[in-house]
Parts: sequence; C-alpha cells; structure tokens
Amino acid sequence: MKRVTGIGGIFFKAKDPKALGEWYRTHLGLKLEDWGGVAFRWADDNPAGGTTIWSPFQDDTGYFAPSAAPFMVNFRVADLHALLAALREEGCAVQDKVEESEFGKFGWVLDPEGNKIELWQPPAGG
Repeated sequence: MKRVTGIGGIFFKAKDPKALGEWYRTHLGLKLEDWGGVAFRWADDNPAGGTTIWSPFQDDTGYFAPSAAPFMVNFRVADLHALLAALREEGCAVQDKVEESEFGKFGWVLDPEGNKIELWQPPAGG
C-alpha cells in the first residue's frame, strides 16, 4: 500500500497572517490567493497535476489542536481510509474525525512528539 505521496501543504501560526502573507508577496514574490495562502501548482514532473499549499493561520487557531506546535504539515496520500486503518493497527494516535468534501478526504494523526499531521487524499483528478 502506498502511504505518503507528497506534501500537500505547510500550515503555520502567525500573529498577523495577512501582514505576513504580504511580506512574503512583496519580498519573495509569492502569489497570494484571496484566502491568504499560496497554491503551488505542479506541472513539470506530474502530468496528473496537483498543488502544494503554503498558508499562515491566525496564531489562536484551534485547527492544530490537540497539538501545541505552531505548525502542521499536510501530506498527500493515495488511500486515506486504508492508511488510517494501518496506522491504528500500528498503535499510532489517529484522530477519530475524518472529513470528506469537494476538496478531498482529510484525517489526522499525532506523531510521537505530539505534532498534528494532516493526511489528505485529493479528490479524483486533483
């Protein structure tokens, strides 16, 4: 079974996400989307396409909970439900919640140091 197939996104807390995003736009040339982050689109090495997201979150967000870390990595996966089942069998701290939407399927696991890892199965064609 395939496990991680790439990095889907890097998310981190910021005191002022909008101002920080503007700094990255001005000084590093990132093309910010209306929602405040950047979607790096794959083209050259993956004919099926895909994106990697860079996104600052407000520093008081609860989205990274129960982790206290100021960041969260999102990994692309091929089969979310199969991977979550395997991780549970391996004794990993898999979160009970799974979200499914037009953006794909999302699940979460904590690493041994308590960092929350988001696992994302993109929708078909994404």
